[in-house]
Amino acid sequence: MKKSLMLYLFLLAILMNVFTYMFYSREIKFEQERYDKTTKRLRDSISTVSAKLAESDYFSLENNENAQNYFDNSASGGKFIQYEKLIPVVKEKLLDLNANPIGNPYTGQDKIGDKKFIINKVKILNHRWIIADYSNGEIWGEVLLKYFVNDDESIDFEVNQTLLYQK
Repeated sequence: MKKSLMLYLFLLAILMNVFTYMFYSREIKFEQERYDKTTKRLRDSISTVSAKLAESDYFSLENNENAQNYFDNSASGGKFIQYEKLIPVVKEKLLDLNANPIGNPYTGQDKIGDKKFIINKVKILNHRWIIADYSNGEIWGEVLLKYFVNDDESIDFEVNQTLLYQK
C-alpha cells in the first residue's frame, strides 16, 4: 500500500511539473507575442503621428527652404538673417503689441467695451506671411498678416485679412 501511494504521489508530482512547465512556457510565448503586437502598434502610431506632424508643419518657415533662402541676401550685398533667430524676434514683437491699451492693432478689430483684442498664438508660415489667433476673452478670431524685415532689422506688420468668429 505504501509503495502504491508513493508511486501515485510520484506520478502526481511528475504531472504537476509537466503542467507547470507547459503553462510557463506558453505564458512566455503569449507574453512575447503580445509584446510584439503592442510594439508594432506603437511604431505604427508613432509613424502616423510623425507623418501628421510633417504634414502640419509643411507651411512653416522652419521647413520651407525657399522661404529660408529669401533671408540670404549676402549674394546681392545685403545681410544674412538667420531664420532661427528671426522667428522668436518676430513673434515677440507682435506679442509685445498686446500691451497697447486699445488692444493689439494687428488683430484688425477695435476694442469692444472695456475688453481689448490681443493675439494669443502666432505661426510664421514663410518669409512673408503670419497667421495669428486673437481674442478679447469672449470673441475669438484669426488674422493673416504680412511682415517685412527692413534693412535696419526692424519689422513691419500689415493686416491682410481678419476673421472674427461668432459667439
